[in-house]
Amino acid sequence: QVQLVESGGGLVQPGGSLRLSCAASGRTFSRYTMGWYRLAPGKQRELVADISSGGSTNYADSVKDRFTISRDNAKNTVDLQMNSLKAEDTAVYYCNVRATVVSYWGQGTQVTVSS
Repeated sequence: QVQLVESGGGLVQPGGSLRLSCAASGRTFSRYTMGWYRLAPGKQRELVADISSGGSTNYADSVKDRFTISRDNAKNTVDLQMNSLKAEDTAVYYCNVRATVVSYWGQGTQVTVSS
């Protein structure tokens, strides 16, 4: 059974940093794309960043140069380092692991950026 467990969310002041981690279990995910999405109140879910099995990364324009995604295939983990956080980054962040015909989601972790 595939399970994704996120950690690292919380409350941070504007300009601060947080690191989200996602641990995947149930199979080997080295050939999967791993990523992070977020859902803010009143908005649609959006892709924040993802990283392919080969290490290619993709970022939403709103987080470029502030967020960094990384993965560790040996540990089946994907991390999101978030710097220079803004109020508009407030959302529930979801880990996602996907291949051609399957997509798995974590339960989400709340990130709140507020003074």
